[in-house]
Amino acid sequence: MGWTERTGFLGLGVMGQPMALRLARADTPLIVWNRTPERCEPLRAAGAAVAGSPAEVFGRAGTVLMMLADEAAIDATLGRGTPAFGPLVRGHTLVHMGTTSPDYSRSLQADILAAGGAYVEAPVSGSRVPAEEGRLVAMVAGEESARAAVRPLLAPVCGRSFDCGPVPGALLMKLAVNIFLITTVTGLAESFHFAERHGLDPEQFLAVLDAGPMASAVSRMKAPKLLTRDFSVQAAIPDVLKNNRLIAEAARTAGVASPLLDACHALYAETLALGHSDADMAAVLHALEARTGHL
Repeated sequence: MGWTERTGFLGLGVMGQPMALRLARADTPLIVWNRTPERCEPLRAAGAAVAGSPAEVFGRAGTVLMMLADEAAIDATLGRGTPAFGPLVRGHTLVHMGTTSPDYSRSLQADILAAGGAYVEAPVSGSRVPAEEGRLVAMVAGEESARAAVRPLLAPVCGRSFDCGPVPGALLMKLAVNIFLITTVTGLAESFHFAERHGLDPEQFLAVLDAGPMASAVSRMKAPKLLTRDFSVQAAIPDVLKNNRLIAEAARTAGVASPLLDACHALYAETLALGHSDADMAAVLHALEARTGHL
């Protein structure tokens, strides 16, 4: 097998690991790397090759998918701003699947193109469970030829993919979608808290909600977590705060009001301050309960 026929995957966190596993189990010739090597072991068991460094991934793969934590992690992994960056990315297609600021993505594309590589934005909507089940929604931006080449790779991971034109159209679309996600989960938690504090049967409240027009895949995923207070991570509080910040920055840049998002930002910051850094976003319930306790 030639190196151009293999796919690389960098970043095996909460989202990256199940995404890479979907690819490996779909017989995608895969080579993976993660800063914490232990996260690679399930991929090794699934038949993927495991690299000891990002450079080894680029040395053995023509297309490299990145699901890295943030802008600093991407720059450090690629050696961006150092002499190693150009030779590393030249001749490769890099697919940025995480969430960063649109401006960062635009500048990353410019550097990759200048070095002789290709670049595709492909952020995904969904959390850990949809990632495990291959039901993520991809938003794809970049030059048409690069998008067309990458699209088949997304099929095992994403139930649907949408072309969003040039960079940073996909990330802007992702941020717009995340406004609805964040405000929806926060509203669900506040509704649950209201019902509980008024002595309503919480199971019946959620059954009524689920029977009506407000029911959604999000409510059906998060409602059981509120009921059982199982806040194991699907979308972590720090990640929600990061997304919230990115949306707010993009809104301010465009002169767009975001009052609901701003209220949510305060609540998630309070949740983090209460010590729930390892909890799912449904744990925003703790911040609501704390505010009630201060009334």
